[in-house]
Amino acid sequence: MPVGIEAWVTQIPPITRGWLVLSVLTSLAVQTQLVTPLQLYFSPKSFLNGQPWRAGTTFFYFGPISLDFVFHLFFFMRYSRMLEESSFPNRRADYFWLLLLSSVMLLALSPLFNLPFLSSSLAFVPIYLWSRRHPSTPISLFGLFTITAPYLPIALVAFSWILNGTWKAAAGDLVGCAVGHVGWFLRDVWTREMMGGPTVFSEAPVRLKRLFGDE
Repeated sequence: MPVGIEAWVTQIPPITRGWLVLSVLTSLAVQTQLVTPLQLYFSPKSFLNGQPWRAGTTFFYFGPISLDFVFHLFFFMRYSRMLEESSFPNRRADYFWLLLLSSVMLLALSPLFNLPFLSSSLAFVPIYLWSRRHPSTPISLFGLFTITAPYLPIALVAFSWILNGTWKAAAGDLVGCAVGHVGWFLRDVWTREMMGGPTVFSEAPVRLKRLFGDE
């Protein structure tokens, strides 16, 4: 790996970095025909019939290397990194726990919306959560126009729709926004404002914190 790229990758916080690396490696494996998408997608039937890895690989395949692949990977990496750095500094277990709970919700919703691949859906969770936590931040989209952060998720969904030419391509992104909203409500509204203290939705279990070295 060239020194410049290696330095850039090592500067990315650990959870986002691991997700990014696994996603790139998964797409490269498909591109080089080491595996096929048919071996990676999630379906309850396949999962229960002795193929448990599908519950993980569905979150790392963003599709073949294309403009849509670059679009989703870039915005996921950018806002996942910003969220991890601003809201979860030195709290790797808590950020992993957020993504894990979101993944479980997405797996449960997958059959209802016919979503065999959930990578872009999960990517929209940190995008949505970051946008709600920075409501007054102005964002320039592609240098064309400026919006405030709360409008970022819907703007990206619209762009994904335009990019792919069909609303079905953006359905997973919308589901990700919905799960992100649930996560935001449970962490920032219910836990902080209504409960007044940490809950299972806002903090990782002690064993997970120890595993990540956060305690």
